[in-house]
Amino acid sequence: MHDLTVTLVQADLAWLDPEANRRRFAARLEALGECGTLVVLPEMFATGFTLEPDRCAEPMDGPTVAWMIATAARLGVTLCGSLAIRDAGCFYNRLLWVPPEGTVQWYDKRHLFRMAGEHERYSAGTARHVMTVAGWRVCPLVCYDLRFPVWSRGVDDFDLQLFVASWPAARRSAWRTLLPARAVENQCYAIGVNRVGTDGNGISYCGDSLAADPLGGLLADLGDGEGSATLRLDGDALVRYREKFPAWQDADRFRLQD
Repeated sequence: MHDLTVTLVQADLAWLDPEANRRRFAARLEALGECGTLVVLPEMFATGFTLEPDRCAEPMDGPTVAWMIATAARLGVTLCGSLAIRDAGCFYNRLLWVPPEGTVQWYDKRHLFRMAGEHERYSAGTARHVMTVAGWRVCPLVCYDLRFPVWSRGVDDFDLQLFVASWPAARRSAWRTLLPARAVENQCYAIGVNRVGTDGNGISYCGDSLAADPLGGLLADLGDGEGSATLRLDGDALVRYREKFPAWQDADRFRLQD
């Protein structure tokens, strides 16, 4: 496997102001220069984590999806992050996966955060997807999905598991524990990109965007401030580790039922 270069972008977000957030991320990405192959933005990066999708959700042909398509093409990267999306009469917390050629794929968040009422305002996704970039298999998930190891489990299904998040500071220890655990149990790399700052509801976010190797060791840790990290994931090292320690061959096979 070739190496994969990934950029994590951890930022504060302007509350319910997509235009301001698009400008903010455009400036951050331009300042970075070389971003590698895959660029990851936080959950609901255009608005902050909102429970008012009727107020600010965009259609798939809306301005933020168009911005993602244009940005991916201009920078020559695959760009991903989630948005509040309105589609066929429903609202989704939708992770968009946008390669430079502009063929958009997506994953709709499966586990909706009931403690905030997200499940009452958004429709849950029904399928997990594996995307490909530069020969890597990537499983993208969203925030609260991290707490559910059955949904996150793969048996040689992917090489990188990716979480975009708005994970509050009050529960940062769970985030920092579970993200490396997903890497260990799936024998893959795991990356989580979270936001920082305080949203319009007064909720504070811890950042702590992380990248973990298949042994759970941290390759990147962005702490609690705005920042970015570009790192190279070693594909050959991943292959060698799986061959030397093939625990995935003994994994339980199962089928999810709703």
